[in-house]
Amino acid sequence: MITQSQQTPHQAQSDGPRIYVACLAAYNNGHLYGKWIDADQDAKTIQSNITTMLAASPIPNAEEWAIHDCEGFEGADIQEYSGIETVAKLAAFVSEHGELGGKLLANFNGELEDAEAAFDEYAGEHKSLADFAQDLIEQSTKIPENLVNYIDYDAIARDMELNGDVFTIELGFESVHIFWSR
Repeated sequence: MITQSQQTPHQAQSDGPRIYVACLAAYNNGHLYGKWIDADQDAKTIQSNITTMLAASPIPNAEEWAIHDCEGFEGADIQEYSGIETVAKLAAFVSEHGELGGKLLANFNGELEDAEAAFDEYAGEHKSLADFAQDLIEQSTKIPENLVNYIDYDAIARDMELNGDVFTIELGFESVHIFWSR
């Protein structure tokens, strides 16, 4: 029977970000021993869970550990020896922003400060970048009725992106999140 602290990396799935922390002393002696730990909590609590797992290791006086798996981080990169502070901060960000947060982190190569700052320039979700361009122009400019059909919003959107005015994160069909690149 496998107990909570002896779960294998593919058991007991949850919705939020979590890490599977393995005892390296056990691992080096041929035992798969570790625990899934909720990562959306403060670093001290995560460390306390790791300490408790190591204390119950089948290898006496175990001290070393590594992250052998993770889930729920929506694409944010968690490494084997990522620091607990980093894991907790990334988990909090992904818990708050979901898949968009994970993809935003990937867009900024895991740089949390850049991903957080991007939300200061968040322009919202639209069906496409062209729909965003159309909304923006219609809200800021009075277009004469006889010219409405001559405006190429796809070209405007393409120029906005090519000029570096905006960047987008697509989460699915007609789910494009737009960020100003200011």
